[in-house]
Amino acid sequence: MSAPYILAHDLGTSGNKATLFDAEGHLIGSTFAAYATSYPRPNWAEQNPDDWWRAICTTTQQLLSDSGVEPSSIAAAGFSGMMMGCLPVDRNGTPLRSCIIWADQRAQEQARLVAERCGADEVYLRCGHRTSPAYCAPKILWVRDHQPEIYAQTARFLVPKDYLVYRLTGQFATDYSDASGTLLFDLATRRWHQPFLDALGLSAEQLPPPRPSPAVAGEVTPAAAAATGLAPGTPVVIGGGDGSCAGIGAGVIDPGTAYCVIGTSAWISVSTLAPVPDPQQRTMTFHHVHPERYAPMGVMQLAGGAREWAWQVLAGDADLDAAAGRAPLGAGGLIFLPYLMGERSPWWNPQARGAFVGLAMPHNKAEMARAVLEGVAFGLGQILDCLQEHVPGIEALRLIGGGGKSRLWQQILADVFGLPIHMLELKGEAPSWGAAVAAGVGVGLYDWSIAAARSQVVEIVEPDAGRSRQYEELRALFRDSYLALEPIFSRLAGLQSGSTEAG
Repeated sequence: MSAPYILAHDLGTSGNKATLFDAEGHLIGSTFAAYATSYPRPNWAEQNPDDWWRAICTTTQQLLSDSGVEPSSIAAAGFSGMMMGCLPVDRNGTPLRSCIIWADQRAQEQARLVAERCGADEVYLRCGHRTSPAYCAPKILWVRDHQPEIYAQTARFLVPKDYLVYRLTGQFATDYSDASGTLLFDLATRRWHQPFLDALGLSAEQLPPPRPSPAVAGEVTPAAAAATGLAPGTPVVIGGGDGSCAGIGAGVIDPGTAYCVIGTSAWISVSTLAPVPDPQQRTMTFHHVHPERYAPMGVMQLAGGAREWAWQVLAGDADLDAAAGRAPLGAGGLIFLPYLMGERSPWWNPQARGAFVGLAMPHNKAEMARAVLEGVAFGLGQILDCLQEHVPGIEALRLIGGGGKSRLWQQILADVFGLPIHMLELKGEAPSWGAAVAAGVGVGLYDWSIAAARSQVVEIVEPDAGRSRQYEELRALFRDSYLALEPIFSRLAGLQSGSTEAG
């Protein structure tokens, strides 16, 4: 038999990325197929599951063809996927409607019902999350309330990657990390929480059985083999949610190790042995892809997205990093609140808005650009502070994501955090590698240590003690600026609402 390989699928919001790794974890190749998101009404976001399946088939076939790897050499296929979706399927696994994806916010009334019947504080302590329409349970209840004929036919409610596992194997399953995004999963017992199901009139039979991420869900069926080009009988590992897979991809498994992702949004997460509830509910906890770890985290609504907005407005997409690097620390007394789409951790205020505080005639584009980079760093610093209150001993942060490629931003983050920033030699993206690790562990080809071994630190950006001291006062001003403007944001939201109604 030829050398074994691992096939990883990362089912993202914009498309599916298929990646192939060898037995030592080296990247062999990758390919991508895009699909669309539909926005049929304000606050609605849906995708067609047939588009996912076409993307899986296309990318698998192309990757096998391009690499020359024999289908029989694939030791396992594994998944990373966008989380918190809601796809109702019948007993045959046939979708009954399009998938309500993570970005959909329609189920606000149902989220309030979850808080009322289950207790908002109890949901947070038991499941690790605030009640919100982003999670699966409110979306399921929305289907029940608004599409009862679909609800009556539904055998299971699935998240995206679990539907594709079913298409490949004919088996229903989910993993602990995706289950932890439902508001129905007990983090401590790793089971569906029956009292919440009873309170909401739901049953565990409507959900796939939760299993560890490295579990083999089943084998590729003959029909799926014909469609994808995989060999019949190839093991399919359930994998994890993309956020949790990113942690594995960054090599963050040992308790106390932490990483930061800067994409359009951003988050900081740390690996722990137990859930880490915050009394003020500023952070959340997902289950880790490692079956004995948890992933407390805080999430910023916009990070790289705020930079993209500013670069477009200030310079028409021209790169302002060099100019921002010449601006003084503190941007000449200018502070930027990056709350252009509200904020999650630590404020959880959808009415929050962006602001330049201290703007004066002498300020220029370079200082405004630097203020944007510093403002995102201050926001992430607040998240790090929240996590460090309950998880002491974080000694460094591994940095991944597109926003982390800016050398200036790397140094600003190190100085604001007062911690070394570890840059990684990550061939392929972190969620893909995380999915591959889970699949390899599931079939005995890898062990967990390979995650860190193949996410080697290639550069350490050290903080400067003097700059860190200067940033302490600016961080306090950043926090106080938000608190001072918080009532203004609320009044502005009311004014906007009234204007909309009058129009």
